[in-house]
Amino acid sequence: MTIEPVSPKYYPKVEFVRRGMALGIDFLSVWLVSSILGSSALGIQFVQILVFVIGWLVLRVIVPYSNQGQSLGRFAFDMKLLEVQRGKVPDLEALLKREGIVGLGALLVSIALGNIISNFTAILLLIPLAIDCGAAFSDTQRRQALHDRASKTMIVSSRRGYSLDIKVKRLVEKLRRNVE
Repeated sequence: MTIEPVSPKYYPKVEFVRRGMALGIDFLSVWLVSSILGSSALGIQFVQILVFVIGWLVLRVIVPYSNQGQSLGRFAFDMKLLEVQRGKVPDLEALLKREGIVGLGALLVSIALGNIISNFTAILLLIPLAIDCGAAFSDTQRRQALHDRASKTMIVSSRRGYSLDIKVKRLVEKLRRNVE
């Protein structure tokens, strides 16, 4: 009896720009809510951090778990989150592991944005998220970031969504034609 390797399922790859914009929408949604509920004092605000963590868990764990792997940003750009092996929405444990890693980087970015005016070295807090997400550039096959590799997940294109990127491209093209 010989063992034949099973070829992995093919999933449509998602461009880095779309993934970045989806993460940006999710981050801005949570960051704006936490900034409104936090105080305006400089330094690290623990209430703001708590609101950010709760908002991140709701938007990036609970919503995708109950919405076919799509958060607000992923829905806007026609993407969804799947487990590599099963091709289904990850379980809560995998989602918590994944979003714990990327959420920590996003939280550090949030702290950096709140303190960048008073302390320019706060820009160094962007490095962990850049390293985490930058790993996707070296993975040409699945385009997995470090948080995807740790939780055995990947982002794939979906037919279900708002197609915000396509709508913006059409709007820009229409404006370009009207200007000419």
